[in-house]
Amino acid sequence: MAVPGHRHEGVRHHQQPRRDETVGHVFLIPETRGCCSHRACVPGLDNDDDRRPGGWRATEVFGISVGPMATLEPAGPNAEQIRYWNETAGPKWIAFQRLLDAQLAPLGRRTMDRARIVAGERVLDVGCGCGDTTLELGRRVGPEGRVLGVDVSGGMVARAAETAREARLRNVGFENADAQTHRFARGEFDVLYSRFGVMFFADAAAAFTNLRSALGPGGRLAFICWQALRENPWLAVPLAAAARHLTLTPPPAPDAPGPFSLGDPERVRGILSRAGFADVRLEDVRETLTIGGGALDQAVEFVLQMGPTGAALREADPAVRPAVAAAVRAALAPFHTPAGVRMASAAWVVTGRSGAP
Repeated sequence: MAVPGHRHEGVRHHQQPRRDETVGHVFLIPETRGCCSHRACVPGLDNDDDRRPGGWRATEVFGISVGPMATLEPAGPNAEQIRYWNETAGPKWIAFQRLLDAQLAPLGRRTMDRARIVAGERVLDVGCGCGDTTLELGRRVGPEGRVLGVDVSGGMVARAAETAREARLRNVGFENADAQTHRFARGEFDVLYSRFGVMFFADAAAAFTNLRSALGPGGRLAFICWQALRENPWLAVPLAAAARHLTLTPPPAPDAPGPFSLGDPERVRGILSRAGFADVRLEDVRETLTIGGGALDQAVEFVLQMGPTGAALREADPAVRPAVAAAVRAALAPFHTPAGVRMASAAWVVTGRSGAP
C-alpha cells in the first residue's frame, strides 16, 4: 500500500515508502533532531532496537516511522476493508474530518468517561482515524501516560500524526496496522478504547481476542458502536429517500463487517465473552447529531458523500445524482433548525474488563 510522504521544514527526506512498506509508530517531541523516525536516522535508536510502546521512547522520536509491511496483510482476513479504507473511505474521512469530529466528539467523550481513564495510564485507541480521539486520550492520561492510535488507513494515520505534531503532544503514537492480526506486546495497555472503530473486522471474536492480549490484568474495555440502521434516522431517512432513485444492494449478513455489525446486543456479548472479556455491559445512548455542519446544503452534500447513502451513490449512474440530491434535500429539510440539521442517532457504549487468562 502506498503511504503519503511526509515533510518537515528545512530538512532533507527519504523517498516515499515503497509499496511493500507502511506507516508505523509516530511519536512527537517539541524539537526535531532528525528528519524522521527511521531507526537509521533517529538519534538514540539503533537499527536493531525494536522497543514498543510501554517502553516508548517518545522523547527521542519524531515523525512517521516506516518499516516492513508486517502489520497490514495484503491478503489477510481484512484485506477488503484495508483497501476500502485506503482507497475510498479514508480520503473522504480526511476531507470531512472537521465535521465528523464535531459530530462524533460528544459520543467519544461519553465513552472515555465510561472507561474511567486516569492520569498515567496506557491506552490503545482502535480505529483512531485522523487522531481526534487519540489526542483527547493523550490529554486525559497526561505526560506520564501513553496512548497508541491504530488504524488501517495510511492516509488517516498520516493526518493524525500531523495533527498531533501541531498539538505538541509527546505522549501519543500512531501505527498503521490491522488490530485483528497485529502482534501487540502482551499486557501493554491498561485500557482498550474505540470510537466507532471496531465494527469492521472479518472475525470480530478473533480481533477482540487479539486485542485482549494487549491488556494487562484487569484491563478495561470501552467502545462505542452504532445500533441497527433502523434505530439511526440520521442515516436511514436520507437512504430511504435516495432509494427511490437507486437500486440498493441487499443488506449484508448480520455478522458481515460494516457500521452496523455490532448492533445486536446479544451478538456483542457473545463475541466479547468468547474473546475473554468479563462484566460486559451495554449502555443505550440516544443523541441528536448535527449533520454535516450548519447549512442544509452542507448536510445534503455530506450525506451524498458519506455513510450508506454515499456508498450507494458511488455505485450508481452519475446521471441520477441530481435526483438523489433533491430527494435527500427534501428528506432532511424538516430537520433543519437554526443550529443545523439535527437528527436522532442510537449507539451502544460497551464496557467490560479483561477476564482471567
